[in-house]
Amino acid sequence: MKLSVLANLYGAKSLDETLSILSSLGVHTAEIGAGGYPGKAHCNPAELLADEKKYDEFVSTFKKYDVEICALACHGNPLHPDAATAKMYDEDFRNAILLAEKLGVDTIIGFSGCPGDSEGSKYPNWVTCPWPEDFLAILDWQWNEKLIPYWKDMAKFALDHKVNHIAFEMHPGFCVYNPETLLKLRAAVGDVIGANFDPSHLIWQGMDPVAAIRELKGAIYHVHAKDTKIDKYNTAKNGVLDTKHYGDELNRAWVFRTVGYGNNETYWRDLVSNLRLCGYDKVLSIEHEDSVMSIDEGLRKAVNFLKDIVIYEEKPTTMSWA
Repeated sequence: MKLSVLANLYGAKSLDETLSILSSLGVHTAEIGAGGYPGKAHCNPAELLADEKKYDEFVSTFKKYDVEICALACHGNPLHPDAATAKMYDEDFRNAILLAEKLGVDTIIGFSGCPGDSEGSKYPNWVTCPWPEDFLAILDWQWNEKLIPYWKDMAKFALDHKVNHIAFEMHPGFCVYNPETLLKLRAAVGDVIGANFDPSHLIWQGMDPVAAIRELKGAIYHVHAKDTKIDKYNTAKNGVLDTKHYGDELNRAWVFRTVGYGNNETYWRDLVSNLRLCGYDKVLSIEHEDSVMSIDEGLRKAVNFLKDIVIYEEKPTTMSWA
């Protein structure tokens, strides 16, 4: 397993500066934002595909700092009911796939997306309960008319271009938000669909990440290292569904934290060990979204915390006492 960083946390810095920081921290693997919400500050696939000189400069920067790209991040909502918005995210995702093919990267990270409730919708509609029965009708339409057909087409495009891992971050607000919905889409589309396992979004929904890892055995294609702290007092009053601004940390039911500030070392050791037990041995990619501390401090603390937790060496073929 390798330690990685989702590099868009330094979107205000150049790629050269960003990779310099990562390598100075002893991190030599990076997940690169390539469109959608992660942006294109370090990597604009359309430009890199159209300009061989820019592409060569891009690749040489990674070689300069001995950093490898483990995945391209292109989170968006290509199923957005606004046609122009959906087209933008769709184009970003397809360009990310084409660039990944050229780079020899086989994993694209993203969201499943969420449609509206009908063809005439203006905004996405995330269904979270089965009653009144209107919601079940919406859910059926979203999955059968939009979600499954779209990802069947995109999965074929990805496989045609040697990208065999589309890793969905299971995120509330989108149709795939937990192991059950991830596996439902995977069953309908094929095993090109898998999970970007980000425990932070599961924690606040009340899931146990280790139980989720075991449920997703064989379907985890990427992992984000991001923590969540549940505020037991605010949750006791109002539950976990919270629409207050992320910057209102003191009053929210939960907030994203740097690893180790939401859950302790034992928690993360169990998580990493179960990833290995379930066959995952790729990367643990730090995603910094801690609003309580600066980017530099949050990243530094996360790297230092995880260095002793990541299992770096190959899995033993036999027990030492056997």
